[in-house]
Amino acid sequence: MNILPRQKQIEVIAALSEGLGIRATARITCVNRETVGKLALQVGRGCAELHDRLMVGIRVNRSKLDECWSFVAKKQRRIERNEIFAKGDQYVYVGIAGSQKAIISYRVGKRDAENTDRFIRDLRERVIGYPEISTDGFHAYKPAIRDAFGPRASHGTIIKTLSVTDLRKDAPQRYSPAAVVAVSREVISGDPEHISASYVEREHLSLRMSSKRFARLSNGFSKRLENHVAAVSLYVAHYNLCRVYEALRTTPAMALGIGDRPWTIGELIDAALSAEPPLPTPTAPDRRRQFRVIQGGKSD
Repeated sequence: MNILPRQKQIEVIAALSEGLGIRATARITCVNRETVGKLALQVGRGCAELHDRLMVGIRVNRSKLDECWSFVAKKQRRIERNEIFAKGDQYVYVGIAGSQKAIISYRVGKRDAENTDRFIRDLRERVIGYPEISTDGFHAYKPAIRDAFGPRASHGTIIKTLSVTDLRKDAPQRYSPAAVVAVSREVISGDPEHISASYVEREHLSLRMSSKRFARLSNGFSKRLENHVAAVSLYVAHYNLCRVYEALRTTPAMALGIGDRPWTIGELIDAALSAEPPLPTPTAPDRRRQFRVIQGGKSD
């Protein structure tokens, strides 16, 4: 991977960003499959660091929050007790700006109170002021938003009721959702004017179309959590910085004012690789812990 030509790196990352899997990308670009995986992991880790540096001091009026389901290695019902954290269901928490459509904050993990709290606190550190927040009815959002944003937060929930009368016999095995028969909105705190999750739900579709790891009924799912997180980070950076949002006619980053033009794939790779945090090498796992005093010398 260290000697992979830059043009090949661009071809690989462009293919992965457009929804191709590791194997398909390797075949199309004529690059070794392991090299494709290593490059995707390295660029994804750099994109996570790049997102942390760019998405700070954001001022938005509204923020829409939701979770997108995925899984790593195997379905939740098949995991062993020692695999509960690294495998099975892994939800992608996404916080999107209502008007600018940019992904401000994201987190990958189990759908529980701890990850919800960390996700909301990360969002709080990135935004200025008190934007209106819309979520679904997941119970962990209420205390997390109250603790992070305080009593001044404007928080509303939207809950959709699905039909149970028109389900087919194979409903537990199908992936298409049932019909929505009712939508209820509830004000949790403050005075939110616009309670909706449409934009973030549409973003979930973009995620599933742009990353093979999220394609249903395929074998392109992630086998390791680290690679899964890297793939999400690559998607977020590409979505914010490179893709022109059709309704905005600019990239989400430009709409936020943190960019003046759409980035190319080459620019994204350069920025990600320069921002990537260093990894310990096998010969020097952590040099700060490797120094020790050796008493004496060689004896005769």
